[in-house]
Amino acid sequence: MKTYTERQLAAQPVGYWTGEAYRTIVARIRAGLAEERLTQPHWWILNHVSGRPGHWRRAPLAAWLVTFDDQDTDFPAVLDDLVARGWLTEAESGELTLTDQGEAGRARARERTAATTRLIHQGIDTAEYVAALQVLRRMIDNLGGRSDLP
Repeated sequence: MKTYTERQLAAQPVGYWTGEAYRTIVARIRAGLAEERLTQPHWWILNHVSGRPGHWRRAPLAAWLVTFDDQDTDFPAVLDDLVARGWLTEAESGELTLTDQGEAGRARARERTAATTRLIHQGIDTAEYVAALQVLRRMIDNLGGRSDLP
């Protein structure tokens, strides 16, 4: 990685760098998930349903996840896919639950995303990482965006 002066970096547009970081990081995450035949929306659904078993129904979950989506995802189709794979079940009352097969797939995908996280963190200590996130959160908040944890 090339070294620049503080002055050179201070003159850089943050939008370019945050965009490049987003594209690079998300591309790596999506590539790892694709090895499990999953998309990022599959991953979101699996994590949300796992985190609150019996809580989520299709419509409220899709309405919540669409706020994170940049792919114009057809959430009903993704949910149908997970049910068809046997990874999710849907009670008559509508509650979604992960099956053992779904939890096993989620665990494999979690390891793939964790490997990406380990790569991202290489050479960056915790204090630097936290400082970078705090700066980004402040920028987001300054512009009226969502600066709280998802």
